Amino acid sequence: MKSILLIGLGRFGRHIAIKLRELNHQVMAVDHDEEKVQEILPYVTNAQIGDSTSESFLASLGVGNYDVCIVAIGNDFQSSLETTSLLKELGAKLVVSRASRDVHEKFLLRNGADEVIYPEKQLANWTAIRYSSDHILDYIELDGEHAVYEVSIPSHWIGKTVGEMDIRRKYNINIMGLKDGDKLELTVTPDTVLEESKTLLVLGRYKDILRCFRQ
Repeated sequence: MKSILLIGLGRFGRHIAIKLRELNHQVMAVDHDEEKVQEILPYVTNAQIGDSTSESFLASLGVGNYDVCIVAIGNDFQSSLETTSLLKELGAKLVVSRASRDVHEKFLLRNGADEVIYPEKQLANWTAIRYSSDHILDYIELDGEHAVYEVSIPSHWIGKTVGEMDIRRKYNINIMGLKDGDKLELTVTPDTVLEESKTLLVLGRYKDILRCFRQ
């Protein structure tokens, strides 16, 4: 369990708060809008109304005691930038800030953000990759080239073993596991038979994934 300070309770911040509750983390939520604070109370450990660009207000929260400080402000970049900078000055351990433009990402990183999330861009990338391929169902980016992809198994692979397909040698792709609904199988051997009801979790470069699974 982690203690998290979440600043900004718009739609993005609200979704973060709800998910953090599902994951059983302790969340202090902050926004200047009283209505948003009242609405989020059932989903967080505590919530306060306040101006996150006020050094005295942030200091009163004891930001250095939180494992993570998330700045989810999306419609006021000046406030987001000031909040990010103040959090770091006040001793925040890890500051994660939201960006809505490329230039915002650069400024946030230069002014105290340890990491930047860019929801619109990240979701756009996911949508482009997910829906431009017949086989890719989901993916998690690891760096600029590599990702873990969930892919459907091509029909002509059904009934064959992982060893028979030999995609690591042919395409430089590693099979990490198999999924059958919500069940995850991480023990994959050359003798594992590929079944129609399952999907593959594979690690590789996007261009190699396309080359392998467009057949």
